[in-house]
Amino acid sequence: MPTCTINNVTCDFEEGQTILEVAQANDLEIPHYCWHPGLSVVASCRICLAEVAAPNPRNDGKIETIPKLLPACQTPAGDGHVITTTSEKAVQSQHSVMELLLINHPVDCPVCDQAGECGLQDYAYRYGHAGSRFQEDKIKQPKKDIGPHVLLYSDRCIMCTRCVRFTEEITGTSELMIDGRGAIESIDVFPGRALDNPMSGNVVDLCPVGALLDKDFLFTQRVWYLKSTPSIDGLTASGDNIFVEHNAGEVYRIKPRQNMDINRWWITDEVRQGWRFIQAEDRLLMPVIADSNAFARDSADEAWDVAESAALNGLQQAAHLATMVSPMLSCEDAWHVANLARAIDPQAVLGVGPVPYDGDDQTMQDGFVIRAEKAPNTRGVRRVLESFGGPVLEASGFEAALRKDDSIVGVLLTGNYPSQWVTPQFREAIGEGRFVVMLDTLPNSLTERSNVLLPAATWMEKSGTFENADHRLQSFQQAVHPAKWCKSEAQIAMDLLSQLRGEKPSVYCDAQTRVAMAEAGLPEMLHDVKHPRQEDVQTDSDMHLIVL
Repeated sequence: MPTCTINNVTCDFEEGQTILEVAQANDLEIPHYCWHPGLSVVASCRICLAEVAAPNPRNDGKIETIPKLLPACQTPAGDGHVITTTSEKAVQSQHSVMELLLINHPVDCPVCDQAGECGLQDYAYRYGHAGSRFQEDKIKQPKKDIGPHVLLYSDRCIMCTRCVRFTEEITGTSELMIDGRGAIESIDVFPGRALDNPMSGNVVDLCPVGALLDKDFLFTQRVWYLKSTPSIDGLTASGDNIFVEHNAGEVYRIKPRQNMDINRWWITDEVRQGWRFIQAEDRLLMPVIADSNAFARDSADEAWDVAESAALNGLQQAAHLATMVSPMLSCEDAWHVANLARAIDPQAVLGVGPVPYDGDDQTMQDGFVIRAEKAPNTRGVRRVLESFGGPVLEASGFEAALRKDDSIVGVLLTGNYPSQWVTPQFREAIGEGRFVVMLDTLPNSLTERSNVLLPAATWMEKSGTFENADHRLQSFQQAVHPAKWCKSEAQIAMDLLSQLRGEKPSVYCDAQTRVAMAEAGLPEMLHDVKHPRQEDVQTDSDMHLIVL
């Protein structure tokens, strides 16, 4: 394998790799702005210029320094090359680039949302000068509203053109362009066209400075207060890897987490913006028993005990039980809910909840797929329910069974959808005579109809496993504690089962559940689940997170 030396470190590499790629593979820093692994190479920012010495075949292979500095992002590494970015010549180039980039920059770091994660800040400290020699007036550029989710602060832009290349090479929508030349050059949208593609928010992640900012995150939180928890898209069947960024129990934003096998470096605006229902004002927060106030107790624990006892008694008295498990739930949730149902009624009907769809799958130019299926775990829920034996009904079949089978007197339902999911037809099929226990997060016609309502936690408030549209099993971490008095569906089912068996209640653990599932006939829950990389996992000081 060929080798080269970068800043006195010997590095192996594969033919075709650039100097910058080799450096990154060996954890060596070479500053760069315009380069991104998912975009074309333009070598325009010039801060990655390196001094390169190479064997000269005309001089018996003697190592000779190439007079001109070369862009590390564009120059292929060669066998025997000696590369340095710390020589006097390279350092002077870095200083010059930083000085030029900061000439017209407003240096408004105290009020900029990018402060704390800004490439311009970091490189100005490491590769720039302490002061500026520029004495003229700065050229001021306007702030622009360029789309429903993105603001452009033009005077902060360093013209790396990552955003322009993203709309041209990834989404193919080409809303962004370079307007003007020289000192007044700027990024802009084409006249009459807003930045409004399904992945527009990725330009905010791509921007190395504070030029492109997320409207919803603007001025809400300083990034150094945020904790990042690795998670999985809980809204669609894509299984996109994400970071949930939160502080003091409140979620502030979603960021993509790189996974080259699934979402690469990107996420959709739907995933980036669609999580806000977990903090909705009408979120279900307390257990309710029909025609009574279960929460009028001395404590939340007592209220839950009363509500869970009412739910269990009603389900036990039913001649026959039907249980519908939502595709929004994790595999672990599904397993505990189904385990409870079959413990109450060994012949309980099991079904998968409605699976929302919106149009057709869309494939971007780099292969990224936007899924039309808007449920994260349809296949995982079905896989778990099938392990209990007997038929597993789809939502339409479950509704038909309710209409035809009068022996079904008890119904256990789970929801956890981010929007309304109960149709008038399904509500009619439930009828009025059955005892209904509902586990859900947002109000709907069935939460009003249910005999016992138990508020459930969303996917950000628990840990578990999802199986995406490509049958890939991936675990996710709990980011924040459940809202108010909510519990995960798994914990609710475990509490009810403990009451049924007269046992001491136990605390839900996703790792222990996967072990139990493997012992019960689902070995893939131990062997096939992909867990977050250890370096991606941050443990909150007041939260115990378990990673297998």
